[in-house]
Amino acid sequence: MLVSVIVSSFAEYIYVFIVTLIMQTASLAQLKKEIQSMPHAELVEVCARLIKYKKDNKELLTYILFESGDETYFIENLKIEVTAMFMEVNVKSMHWAKKTIRKILRTIQKYGRYSGLPTTQIELLIHFCQQMKELRLDFTESLAMKNLHATQVANIKK
Repeated sequence: MLVSVIVSSFAEYIYVFIVTLIMQTASLAQLKKEIQSMPHAELVEVCARLIKYKKDNKELLTYILFESGDETYFIENLKIEVTAMFMEVNVKSMHWAKKTIRKILRTIQKYGRYSGLPTTQIELLIHFCQQMKELRLDFTESLAMKNLHATQVANIKK
């Protein structure tokens, strides 16, 4: 009985060890080294596979290839998109307004990460806060919305 318990726990230990070894993700340095050693055609194929499976990868590659050269154009387009998203906010229900505003903020943060420039992120957050203020919605009803706005103002000041 004792032997079977030891074997069972040892087998579990070996299983966990093997799974950890197999499923371990490569470090950034290892990935960079591997990418540098790849032939051009294979690298293009890998990029195509990356953008095929995840929308965020496709959006990031679109930014890098087409929009990173003109940051002001990128910011203005995002401001237009954010303004359009704010026009769709349901101001009759605080619940739906909160959900939509959080979605808008996630979009702004995602595109801000694509850019990587602090000035872009600040400009987008300033526009977000201005649009929130212009919204015909009483934020005093919702502590969560007041905190969300205050947090974004604090992020701008950083």
